[in-house]
Amino acid sequence: MTWYFHNTTNEFTEDDVNDFFGFVYVITHNATGRKYIGKKFFTKAKTRQIKGKKKRTRVSSDWIDYYGSNKKLQEEIAINGTSEYTREILHLCKSRSECSYWESFEIFNHHALLSEHYYNDWISCRIRKDHLIKRNTNTYKDLEEKTT
Repeated sequence: MTWYFHNTTNEFTEDDVNDFFGFVYVITHNATGRKYIGKKFFTKAKTRQIKGKKKRTRVSSDWIDYYGSNKKLQEEIAINGTSEYTREILHLCKSRSECSYWESFEIFNHHALLSEHYYNDWISCRIRKDHLIKRNTNTYKDLEEKTT
């Protein structure tokens, strides 16, 4: 199954990852229109022993085959099959904090926790403003100009 850029038919592949840390996505059950909003990182931490010392590295995650962490959604996918679902990338993010910010924004903006049209049933986030701004100065200046 493929990841698509939001509202397009353009596929997102490993070649498109570049220097992005992760992404915020929506998975839609095509038959019902029910959705799940989440975030996923392109890499994951791994620890290995080198000459008796632990070395931390980052390795590719399972993002290509990922279908969310929601148990109800996973159960339905196991029954219905992956072809019943569309996976779209809403935001490409440069940091963990940026992923958390945009995931929270999308969940709150769509009232996903209050609606039966979404699988989302909880949210937890910790976001530091300086982690957002130092990596994305131009992006946030543009947003600030639009909101003032």
